[in-house]
Amino acid sequence: MNLRGKTFEKVDKAATKWMAAKGLYLIRISIGIVFFWFGILKFFDGLSPAEDIAVRTIDTLTFGLLSDQVIRFGLATWEVLIGIGLLFNIFMRETLLLLYLQMIGTFTPLFLFPNEVFQVFPIVLTLEGQYIVKNIVVVSAAIALGSSVRGGQLWPNRVKG
Repeated sequence: MNLRGKTFEKVDKAATKWMAAKGLYLIRISIGIVFFWFGILKFFDGLSPAEDIAVRTIDTLTFGLLSDQVIRFGLATWEVLIGIGLLFNIFMRETLLLLYLQMIGTFTPLFLFPNEVFQVFPIVLTLEGQYIVKNIVVVSAAIALGSSVRGGQLWPNRVKG
């Protein structure tokens, strides 16, 4: 192997070890920021771009028993709690349970309001549909976080090379 190849190999190995050591932490913090931020926006009427479809979804699921304000404040509080749990690494089992339940609700408009989330069913999403479907990444990241709740971890010292 030439010098260039050895240098690349050394940098690649160091980067891989760093990613293994910091990956779950960065996932937890970044998702925590997103939930906290998006949740805070919902406390203020009209600031969240997802507010309308979220309120209509919960209104439909609860058969209109809750006012829009109760729905908005409840969802805002729910998301802020998820964000705080992730940011401060507290009550992780409960936090992830809240996240998974919230994600179920997030995907519900795909079934309740397909005309609003698809331009061409089932392949072309509207902006709201894209906003919903990108949560597949959040669910996958939360599963990775959940794998560490009972001590599972990525092993930077097991990086081959």
